[in-house]
Amino acid sequence: MAKEIWEWGKAILIAIGLAFIIRSFVFATSVVEGASMYPTLENGERVIFNKAIYYLSEPDRGDIVIIQRPTKNYVKRVVGLPNDVIEVKDHTLYINDKKKDQIYLDEEAINGTGDFGPITVPSDSYFVMGDNRSISKDSRNGLGFIEEDEIIGRSELIIYPFGEFSLTR
Repeated sequence: MAKEIWEWGKAILIAIGLAFIIRSFVFATSVVEGASMYPTLENGERVIFNKAIYYLSEPDRGDIVIIQRPTKNYVKRVVGLPNDVIEVKDHTLYINDKKKDQIYLDEEAINGTGDFGPITVPSDSYFVMGDNRSISKDSRNGLGFIEEDEIIGRSELIIYPFGEFSLTR
């Protein structure tokens, strides 16, 4: 009996240790606050984000990232990479003077994108925008450029509400 209890105890401790390691270094959850990422993500949705991905690679254009700031975390889409020139004119996004299709945006979001730039992203930073451009607090108006160490992960899955379970790309 004592041996069986010891075996169960070891299994439980190992499971708790693995859960702690996974939660601390690999995956975590975040709640979307507000409508700045609509229609991709909606207020109140819970997402799983990958904390390890950027140890192995760098953020890429189009990634939905979690940005850690002292007062709160933000969920935004990477639009500009280091040294890119970003400009929005006539509701169209240009990156390095090339028109960029944004298939993840609906017509309302595209039309809500006001003129901006041109502006060059510093070599150590990223430019992010919310998908709901007319109301998003992002690199254009409040967040500024995002340094790589402020990006704590890439959103992977919507896990709540359960009916919305899907990939977030």
